[in-house]
Amino acid sequence: MSNVGDLGRRVAERRRELGVSREEVARRAGMHPAYVELIEENPAPHPTRAALWRLSAALETTVEALAGSGMLAPPGRAAPPKGLELDELASGDSEALLAPGGIGRVVFVAPRGPVAVPVNFKMLDGDIVFRTAGSAAVVAAVGEGPVSFEVDHIDDALYEGWSVLVTGKGEVLTEPGELESVKTLGISPWVGGKKDHYVRVTPKEITGRRVRRR
Repeated sequence: MSNVGDLGRRVAERRRELGVSREEVARRAGMHPAYVELIEENPAPHPTRAALWRLSAALETTVEALAGSGMLAPPGRAAPPKGLELDELASGDSEALLAPGGIGRVVFVAPRGPVAVPVNFKMLDGDIVFRTAGSAAVVAAVGEGPVSFEVDHIDDALYEGWSVLVTGKGEVLTEPGELESVKTLGISPWVGGKKDHYVRVTPKEITGRRVRRR
C-alpha cells in the first residue's frame, strides 16, 4: 500500500481493526462499495466533509482520527502495539522522501545553543532550498559551520513513521543567476511576512530511519 494516500490507509486499517468488509462499511455509511474501495486505494481521494462524517460513523471513529488531526498535542502519545520495527533507510530511499518537498526543520547553533526552525522547502539538484526573513537567526548562522535539516512524518493511526536527517553546508544565495533559478521553485512559506532570503543546504550526509509494523 506504499502508493496509497494517508486517508485511504487509515480507513483500511480501521476497517481491519473492526473486522468488517468494504461492503459492510459501505452499507453503514450509505455509500456504494466501489466508493469505499476508491477511498482506500486512491493516492489522493477528496471526499466531502459529509462523506467523511458518514464514513467515520460507519467505522466507529471520528473525522479527526481519519483525517489525521491532532493539532493540540504531539503525535505518538498512544501506547504502541507489539511488533514495531525500526529500519535504517538506504540513501536513495531517504532522498526519495525528501524529493516532494514540504515542511522540515533547519538545525543550527545559535548563541542560545542548538536551534531547530520549521520551514517550507523544495529540492533543487539534490540540494534543499528554503526561504527565510533577513532578520532570522538562521541567516546569521549559515556559513559559520555545518547545518542539519530534518524531515519526518508520523501517523498515529497506523503507528508508522519515518525521519530523514541531512547534514551539510548552508549558504545564503546572493548571486542573481542562482536567485532566479530558486525563485522558479515557487516556495511559498505558510507563515506570512517578508521572506526575501533564500538558503541552500548542500548535503554531505543523508541518513534515515523508518518505524513500521513487522
